[in-house]
Amino acid sequence: MKLKKILALCLVTAMTFSLAACGNSDNSAQVDDSSSSNADTDTANTSTPDGVPGYLDVTIGTDYTDLTATIKFLHCRTDREEDGTMANMIAEFNKVYPNITVETEGVTDYAEDALLRLTTGEWGDIMLIPAIDTKDLSTYFMPFGTVDELSETLNFVQAWSYDGIGYGIPLWGNAQGFVYNKAVFEKAGITENPKTPDEFIAALQAIKDNTDAIPLYTNYAAEWTMGAWDAYLGVVSNGDDTYLNQKFAHTAEPFKDNGDGTGAYALYKILYDAVDKGLIEEDYTTTDWEGCKGMINRGEIGTMVLGSWAFSQMVEADSHGEDVGYMPFPMSVNGTQYALAGGDYNYGVNVNSSDENKTAAVVFIKWMIEESGWAYNEGCYSTDKNGQNPDMYSAFDGCTMLSDAMALPGEEDLLGDMNAESELSFNAGGNSKVQRIVEAAFTKSETFDDIMADWTKAWNDAQTALGVEVNN
Repeated sequence: MKLKKILALCLVTAMTFSLAACGNSDNSAQVDDSSSSNADTDTANTSTPDGVPGYLDVTIGTDYTDLTATIKFLHCRTDREEDGTMANMIAEFNKVYPNITVETEGVTDYAEDALLRLTTGEWGDIMLIPAIDTKDLSTYFMPFGTVDELSETLNFVQAWSYDGIGYGIPLWGNAQGFVYNKAVFEKAGITENPKTPDEFIAALQAIKDNTDAIPLYTNYAAEWTMGAWDAYLGVVSNGDDTYLNQKFAHTAEPFKDNGDGTGAYALYKILYDAVDKGLIEEDYTTTDWEGCKGMINRGEIGTMVLGSWAFSQMVEADSHGEDVGYMPFPMSVNGTQYALAGGDYNYGVNVNSSDENKTAAVVFIKWMIEESGWAYNEGCYSTDKNGQNPDMYSAFDGCTMLSDAMALPGEEDLLGDMNAESELSFNAGGNSKVQRIVEAAFTKSETFDDIMADWTKAWNDAQTALGVEVNN
């Protein structure tokens, strides 16, 4: 089923649910112009709605301190909802903005449920932007300002932008590598960080031979966790920050074997080889996302391929947090390791909320970025260019840190269209294709080259259907 059809089905399915309206526009929210130093002056962002400040127009602790509003924030961090972190942050926010009430809802299956909520328009005032076409951003979300202006003070704002306007503010950034257990590596005799696919497979074998730990935990059963592999497709696997959004869609054979441990072929073959050589859990169908956090903390797992956002969860999961580490992904291009530094989920503000609620939402988002300390506490890279970053990133010293460049003008939707037409959905929720690799390697039902040939055909067929210019 094509992605376009899936989204249409989601819309129909969403209509069968009774969803309570959030962010009530009939409340008594009012903006006291005297409380904002920017309320009656020229704003920094001409792209934002009349009467609503852009992100750069708000100074925390000075502006809009008398604003009264009730807003709702829909998010994916159910763990931080349950452990009180979210409530504690809002309590701190209310010390500065006592009249802005923030209601929160954590959703477990966020990627799917957020799309369903989005189509109803009744999801609240702030949500973490799900996988939609960037051309549709203005249909659902309020602009925060121009990308050029936002980029002066913020990292990673290009991802959820369109035509030079930014519609999303990242929670934080992630450097894409993998989580590992230091004690397991030491016991296995691994003295240097693996920098190539061959070195990584050798390290996994050493863990299997010398410890009782699971060398690589796939997290297959959760499905969404398998999407982590797509994050290494551009910068990490080939060292080219223009590849993913500018060249990938035009490439004739993006999944061919380069023969030097680089590119998509070498990237996904790491997973195939690990499964094929028995370097994963005994039964991949029974992996446990919540349970694996304590397992790697205790040294029962050697490695997991996840973004740096996962680091703090593993550290906190049990009493051996000092053993949890994070290191660059094991691929090198001409001897250089590259790391992708990019934004995680982005805050988005409902374009249909009242002006008062939009204003309160912008204030809350800016406080979360500048004052909450959430990114640092989660072990993530700061969205604020003046923010503090965790010590864990010292492992990336010597790596070249890059962010994927934006699509070329006129091609902002091309990768999304290719993803939909090919049904491969790279970096867009196409996690079943990665699960297929695990299944094929474990059951010996398909060779890795068979899978890559199938992906190539799907990609080439999509290029033909869309009339894409193809470069060898």
